[in-house]
Amino acid sequence: MKKLTAYLNEHKITEVECVISDMTGIARGKIAPVAKFIDEKGMRMPESVLLQTVTGDYVEDEPYDALLDSADIDFVCVPDENAVFQLPWTIEATAQVIHDTYDKMGNPIELSPRNLLKKVLKLYEDKGWKPVVAPEMEFYLTRRNEDPDQPLIPPVGRSGRQESGRQSFSIDAANEYDPLFEDMYDWCEVQGLDIDTLIHEEGTAQMEINFSHGDALSMADQVFVFKRTLKEAALKHGVCATFMAKPVADEPGSAMHLHQSIVDVKSGQNIFSMKDGTKSPLFFSYIGGLQKFIPELLPLLAPNVNSFRRFLPGTSAPINLEWGEENRTCGLRIPESSPQNLRVENRIAGADSNSYLSIASSLLCGYIGMVEDVKPSTPVQGRANESRQSISLPLTLEEALGVMSESVACREYLGEAFTMGYIAVKQADLASYKRVISSWEREYLLLTV
Repeated sequence: MKKLTAYLNEHKITEVECVISDMTGIARGKIAPVAKFIDEKGMRMPESVLLQTVTGDYVEDEPYDALLDSADIDFVCVPDENAVFQLPWTIEATAQVIHDTYDKMGNPIELSPRNLLKKVLKLYEDKGWKPVVAPEMEFYLTRRNEDPDQPLIPPVGRSGRQESGRQSFSIDAANEYDPLFEDMYDWCEVQGLDIDTLIHEEGTAQMEINFSHGDALSMADQVFVFKRTLKEAALKHGVCATFMAKPVADEPGSAMHLHQSIVDVKSGQNIFSMKDGTKSPLFFSYIGGLQKFIPELLPLLAPNVNSFRRFLPGTSAPINLEWGEENRTCGLRIPESSPQNLRVENRIAGADSNSYLSIASSLLCGYIGMVEDVKPSTPVQGRANESRQSISLPLTLEEALGVMSESVACREYLGEAFTMGYIAVKQADLASYKRVISSWEREYLLLTV
């Protein structure tokens, strides 16, 4: 705690937000005065928090109650001194500290998303490898929406006009929201978030922020913090920012594109490339692993009912696991690069996914591919969604959860407790969704059937 205490004193922090990520990616925790935080060296929270759904409900049905102690005991949350972020939008000088979770014996809690990512990274560490990740986050800006039954509409920009049409890569369209983005960049700099390029995406008032490449755990932390930062900046300027995968009908969905490469720790060389610059066998087996195992881990990349609206036929999102060089219609794109920077871009993950789980699942699929020498398909030329359907994805959350529940790889690598717990949370979300009568049903069925 010496490093963390010094940071809090140096920045004159008066309050600490002690947070963990739940399965959905929601920050849950406690707010404590800095003196109490330093004295207690962390916090305790009930185990059930990690089986909390997006609606705030808890998973309580059989057989999932076997995952928790019947007394709803606490787990221990230990602050990570390398995951401290000052919050620029608060009145009091406040720091957000991400915690790791352990049981009373000091064992990592299996249901923790952050612990799961660390578990996957340990597999790489044991091989002498280190993943390098660069996320790209797409999102929409919208007017504030007080009625969930009403569709989202674009906000009014500096010109006083609402954006209309699609303005891909338009500088002027992005500049409409300059005051918001100036705050976003300033706040990210204060927090040490390594964001890079801002792009106006294809959708109306849809944007993309690119992160610089870096350590996988650090990047997952940064995306977790960035989502909250952007939402706070938007609220300050009277609008909303959403990372829903498909927030607006007839507009493109929002993805979390994950660029990933693997470095040999001893040599510092990218293991995807041979010394002569050609692609290595490990590169091809990494792609093979993504193709083979993403369908089994898809709920970690597409975690919500809404996630699968992004995969509807005719949308701009890739609904395939084909791969190709410089081909954005493929679910797995190989950007043009030097041999040392050779990487795979996973374009399947939604912006709504939990950053810890999406990064962990993508890295895990590639890892299994390399250790099992899984062969990929041949690369695609042209439009992948139209060329063939040999490698398909589940197209509903219900179907994807069924595939995950049958996966041997999930239980072997993610663990029985995490696999059961995650499926339980998402099945509870699905059941909650099914109880809601939609506006479509009222519009087309109310007076016609």
